Amino acid sequence: MPGPRRVTLWSRPMSAVSFQNVSKSFATARGELQALRDVSFDIEPGEFFGLLGPNGAGKTTLISILAGLARASSGQVRVHGHDVQTDYGSARRLLGVVPQELVFDPFFTVREALRFQSGYFGIRDNAAWIDELLEGLGLSDKAGANMRQLSGGMKRRVLIAQALVHRPQVIVLDEPTAGVDVELRQTLWQFVSGLNRRLGCTVLLTTHYLEEAEALCGRIAMLKQGRVVALERTSDLLARSSSNVLRFKTDHPLPQDLQAQARVTGRVVQLPAHDALEVERLLARVRESGVLAQDIEIRKADLEDVFLDLMDSGAPEAGDAGVTA
Repeated sequence: MPGPRRVTLWSRPMSAVSFQNVSKSFATARGELQALRDVSFDIEPGEFFGLLGPNGAGKTTLISILAGLARASSGQVRVHGHDVQTDYGSARRLLGVVPQELVFDPFFTVREALRFQSGYFGIRDNAAWIDELLEGLGLSDKAGANMRQLSGGMKRRVLIAQALVHRPQVIVLDEPTAGVDVELRQTLWQFVSGLNRRLGCTVLLTTHYLEEAEALCGRIAMLKQGRVVALERTSDLLARSSSNVLRFKTDHPLPQDLQAQARVTGRVVQLPAHDALEVERLLARVRESGVLAQDIEIRKADLEDVFLDLMDSGAPEAGDAGVTA
């Protein structure tokens, strides 16, 4: 008599990073502050993932929980299956975190700082990898320099090297190019993109430079007031925006009806326009109002347009909008 038939259950592949129903609140003098509200999404191995949101949206709080520097009020965070609270050591060894703040030991040279950082993870005899980091981040000529002698941009390069010195599977970059020069931004993205392509490292990036996120990230989550309001492929986010933007410069104030829909930066005015007919209508309204428009151009909508639309619209939670991880 044949035995019972065996059924093979195929489990979902393990995520590189998993946030499940993460909430975080802080006690303040005015009462409880809810920094994160039921945040859930997964980042797959090898992804270059963007986490975007305005100041105070909860990005750094979420990263602090991921790195084990803060504890979630509820929910669970895992790194390649390791819980960041109950299995902190295993989770932390898989992470390389570049913080916003410039934190360094003033008593060591650059090479010594990288060697000591290696030791914290029990790694020895990794001089070849340290040399590769120094070369890739443009630090080779500073290897023997004391940390306190470096400029702010060079110190940030060292922070990045320290985060990578133990060859983490997941690289977390929290505003890594804030306030740094164009050369460092280009050097950093070339090197990190190479690690993502060659070694399959997973990258989680937060940045206020939305052109960086658009160029680098295959998928993006947007936070607003501690909630996920978008979680989609970058190409899909771009597709949901107006297809064109009318851009011009002027020294004249816009009429009220145009002000309500315009994005104004100094003399530069940008107005969403879905098609050529709407462009013509907007230009006609500008002329009627006596506004002198200069350097008129029409461009494709970018990630900044999508971001501002979502932040201004009071968008629903990702779960209410049918967005899934």
